[in-house]
Amino acid sequence: MTNQVRVRYAPSPTGHLHIGNARTALFNYLFAKHFSGKMIIRIEDTDEKRNVAGGEESQLKFLKWLGIEWDEGADIGGDYGPYRQMERLDIYKKYVDDLLERGLAYKCYMTEEELEAEREQQRAKGQVPKYSGAHRDLTEEQIAAFEREGRLPSIRFRVPENKTYIFNDLVRDNITFESSDFGDWVIVKKNGIPTYNFAVAIDDHLMHITHVLRGEEHISNTPKQIMIYEAFGWEPPKFGHMTLILNEERKKLSKRDQHIIQFIEQYHDLGYLPEALFNFITLLGWSPVGEEEIFDKKTLIDIFDPNRLSTSAAIFDRHKLKWMNNEYIKAADLSKVIDLAMPHLVKAGKLPEDMDVKTRTWAEKIIALYKNQLRYGAEIVALTDLFFTKDLSLDDAAWEVLQGEQVPEVLQVFTDKLIHLDDFSQDKIKAQIKATQKETGHRGKKLFMPIRVATTGQTHGPELPASIELLGKDLVINRLDTILKKLEA
Repeated sequence: MTNQVRVRYAPSPTGHLHIGNARTALFNYLFAKHFSGKMIIRIEDTDEKRNVAGGEESQLKFLKWLGIEWDEGADIGGDYGPYRQMERLDIYKKYVDDLLERGLAYKCYMTEEELEAEREQQRAKGQVPKYSGAHRDLTEEQIAAFEREGRLPSIRFRVPENKTYIFNDLVRDNITFESSDFGDWVIVKKNGIPTYNFAVAIDDHLMHITHVLRGEEHISNTPKQIMIYEAFGWEPPKFGHMTLILNEERKKLSKRDQHIIQFIEQYHDLGYLPEALFNFITLLGWSPVGEEEIFDKKTLIDIFDPNRLSTSAAIFDRHKLKWMNNEYIKAADLSKVIDLAMPHLVKAGKLPEDMDVKTRTWAEKIIALYKNQLRYGAEIVALTDLFFTKDLSLDDAAWEVLQGEQVPEVLQVFTDKLIHLDDFSQDKIKAQIKATQKETGHRGKKLFMPIRVATTGQTHGPELPASIELLGKDLVINRLDTILKKLEA
């Protein structure tokens, strides 16, 4: 086995890139880069019924968007290709033939109905269902008879008897299985396509994979893969199985769970920053030394320590992700935030696709107002609704502010001053708020809160003079007049 670290991420092109799969890819990437190794992308496309058109392209696109780079793969080539399993069938056949010749594998002609009947009998006896070995030692006559019936065989691996399999897991230390836990398992299906555990073991060996990092659901697959390694006299890679990702109710993250957005493409479409998602996912099942949680990619590569992979389940905290993304947005260049948010205002019909310079400049200033508040791009639509709505819709808290006895005086004086304001800029507006304070004698919340509610409809928001400027003189005067009339009624 090579001394250079070589890891792989092996997606199936059966759909979009899921958070759990993205974490697997990310940990493999960090592991490889930390140890100056290589990362390989291998497409495991043997389950043709579940493969979807564009699945491979989508997976690779959003891995790249996250900031994950690889050294070999179906899209870029490499010395150990092909990197799609369906293009490697001739390779697998050679190893299947070898196992058959040495009696380490055999053809099984049992039908699915016969296999299910066998499993039912075992369940009825309280046994764990597994293949009985009924076709382990067929005679030539029996084989010929089955073939005359037109039966197609699967090929099963002959599991050694009374053997203990122990492997040292990078996360969980020693894990033990007994060969008696397994029936002879299928390595090639009746359609001639190799099964997952067989193809994976062959590929990992031939591609010189040194470490296999994957989810804990693969623990039970590991002894089967070790069986293949031992059958050919190969050294297995080091295995590491990451814990489950749970939702906030401590239940396994399910693709049917509607409370958590689970696909990377969805985060892209909602306007999350890839750097923030990269950071957040890295902390799902791995922890750095200390309390710091915000790291750029280079730092994460430098500090990544596989010994700090968690042995307890990771909790997907939606609020923490939004907080973290907001931290990245606050630190980003304004132009980047504008590019993140503007498409959502267009998609929502708030802005035309083909904006003139004046409209775009206005929209950019609105986005800038919310830069420090914005948690993800799509949120800009709800945050900025007051700039695209003529009539205010006031909640109970806003109406309560307007019940103050000083409110009519404050709003009337402020309105009069704005009417005569030719330069409707935030500095001039700020000056008129101070002038209103001086004339009415009201200050603090008694001054600012009625003005904010009457002009924006909100009790909280970004800088008030800037908001009033961007709302525009006509709309602001109209809103103030409307509120004053309601207060007089």
